[in-house]
Amino acid sequence: QVQLVESGGGLVQSGGSLRLSCAVSGGDFVRIKMAWYRQPPGNQREWVAGIGATGISGNADSVKGRITMSRDSAKKMVFLEMNNLLPEDTAVYYCQANDRGQIVWGQGTQVTVSS
Repeated sequence: QVQLVESGGGLVQSGGSLRLSCAVSGGDFVRIKMAWYRQPPGNQREWVAGIGATGISGNADSVKGRITMSRDSAKKMVFLEMNNLLPEDTAVYYCQANDRGQIVWGQGTQVTVSS
């Protein structure tokens, strides 16, 4: 059973940076597709970025050029590097694993961007 633990959230001023981490345990990490989602206050959860087993990643148009996802197979971790943060990036950020169709979510980490 895959388990996920996120870390790295916090309060940052507009224009600042944060790096979120997601530690993965269980499963075969190299075969697991990983993604980051976020849920802004009062809104639905939305996809932010994803990365496949090959390391090829993609991200939402709203964060292009500012947010990058990566994975470290040796550490069994994925990361979300966020730069030039905006108040509209305020949300709970969730790590998601897709292990051969089985979806697992982390507990979420709060990111708050002040203007």
